[in-house]
Amino acid sequence: MTRPSAAQTSESDASLAPRQWLPHSWQQHPIVQVPEYADRARLEAVLHWLSAQPALVSIEQIDQLRADLAKVARGQALLLQGGDCAESFAHHAQAAVAASHQTLLDMAHTLGTHKPVVRVARIAGQYAKPRSSSTERIGDVELPSFRGDIINGADFTAEQRAPDPQRMLHAYSQSADTLEWLRALDADNTPTYTSHEALLLPYEAALTRQADDGRWYAGSGHMLWIGDRTRQIDGAHLEYCRGLANPLGVKCGPTMSADELLRILDILDPHHQPGRVTLIVRMNAARVAQQLPTLLRAVQNSRHPVIWSCDPMHGNTISAGSRKTRPYDAIAAEIQQFIAVQSNLGGTVGGLHLEMTGLDVTECIGGPQNLGTDDLGQNYQTLCDPRLNGEQARALAQLTANALNASNAPNNPWQTEQAARACA
Repeated sequence: MTRPSAAQTSESDASLAPRQWLPHSWQQHPIVQVPEYADRARLEAVLHWLSAQPALVSIEQIDQLRADLAKVARGQALLLQGGDCAESFAHHAQAAVAASHQTLLDMAHTLGTHKPVVRVARIAGQYAKPRSSSTERIGDVELPSFRGDIINGADFTAEQRAPDPQRMLHAYSQSADTLEWLRALDADNTPTYTSHEALLLPYEAALTRQADDGRWYAGSGHMLWIGDRTRQIDGAHLEYCRGLANPLGVKCGPTMSADELLRILDILDPHHQPGRVTLIVRMNAARVAQQLPTLLRAVQNSRHPVIWSCDPMHGNTISAGSRKTRPYDAIAAEIQQFIAVQSNLGGTVGGLHLEMTGLDVTECIGGPQNLGTDDLGQNYQTLCDPRLNGEQARALAQLTANALNASNAPNNPWQTEQAARACA
């Protein structure tokens, strides 16, 4: 894989490297959720160093994931995507990576009784987080919001909250370590691919590389996704992602309209390539049955061969005192409703997308351990949003497998009742 050159452009595949697209084309578009760095010279020095480093993942691995996801889009496999809400510099440890990897293996084994499973972890790059507000106030003090360890620190001090470009170097180094550990753990000869949100575009662009055939690849991870807060049609994030050969995800929240979704798909997948785009639905247990059918019908009519994946985490976040949590029952309900809608409308359940860890954290309530709000303080570690622990994640994999089996049974009473309620 060679370094990008401004003199090189690709015309070999218009869907993957559109004409007049370069890794920095996004700079000509409006951007949100990206910090302002006070020291531009320091920022440019960091980006220059990153642009000279090896890509974290290879073209061959990315192309293999594209082939695997094409099978998912055709209904021949399932996508299991899971991992940290936001990776932490402080909690970076081989044992934690191993625990999460084992949890994904266990979940894939459970889901694999239905179809082969493609494992994609939220890892080795998930260091940036979008925020609903650019600042945070405690008492009379207002500081920039914490945006993930790759940007600033979580401690509420002016020094920690100032965006620091040097953090990108730390993220790159830790991502390289994590990938090395994952390769050692993948003893079953089935790769665990990596993914993260394409949020911090200066970092992503610096790690973008061009293949010998002219196509451009994000070298920071196998799969990138566009978040619910950064999917503006004319925005920088969509502009950056449209030129990549990597498979892409798009978060579909409750404000997503059918027209907006189709416009996004026309930009990211103009040639209707199976597995090119994964639609990650994150709506809320009470909303998905009412809002998903409109999107599903529109995409079916457009004939874009997408993967439909259920993210039952983000729409079900609640407050419990000073902490955020997510009820296991609401997460389970959204998965069941998602499957019911797909079954009733002739769709295909393509995947499951979870914020989870293999560690025994106490961040989500309910589940097999019957955790309550009083239990949250026992081991609440997340830097941002609450994650399922290993036992909760395994239980949800079993629930999903059961629901998929039930939805495929002919004239099954559960399917008939749930789907009718979902699409009424």
